Amino acid sequence: MLPASGGVRWDGRPLSEIPVMERGRLTAWVPQEARFEFGFSVRAVVSQGRFAHGDDDHGVDAALARFDLTALARRPVNRLSGGERQRVLLARALATEARLHLWDEPLAPLDPRHVLEVLQLSRELTRAGAAMLISLHDLRVAHCLDMVVVLQDGRLRAAGKPADVLTPALLADVFGVRARTAPSLILELP
Repeated sequence: MLPASGGVRWDGRPLSEIPVMERGRLTAWVPQEARFEFGFSVRAVVSQGRFAHGDDDHGVDAALARFDLTALARRPVNRLSGGERQRVLLARALATEARLHLWDEPLAPLDPRHVLEVLQLSRELTRAGAAMLISLHDLRVAHCLDMVVVLQDGRLRAAGKPADVLTPALLADVFGVRARTAPSLILELP
């Protein structure tokens, strides 16, 4: 994608002036889904997160453990379930030790426990100084976030704390759904 106007800066530097390998150390991307055509092991895919660091394997074991993947480390990634594959992508992002995380629908294939663990991890990363941009369509988890941004047709509609932004009127207008506050099941990690 080429910019139509303006520019992107990182710590005051134009993004176009930051070498590719440095950008690889600064950012971590988790796609909505990934196709694994080849039978790379789980460990090999998670280790890809260290490529821009010189393939040093630092943090790979911790990332595997964080996402319950240690026992699957030698398994071919193309033989995993959808949720397991998503955890591999998240572990790869964690191993990158990036300052900016861009995650596209990372929760969709995950079971409830892993959803909560990913949200908890995103909080830990931001408290440690990382920036997180997570694309979500599941508004039921929005209360776990510090800030939400609602886009409609590529335009900003609202931004702020979930309780302030996700009003019944806005949800009806943007998503065409009726929203109400009602007692519901709320899951939390022990």
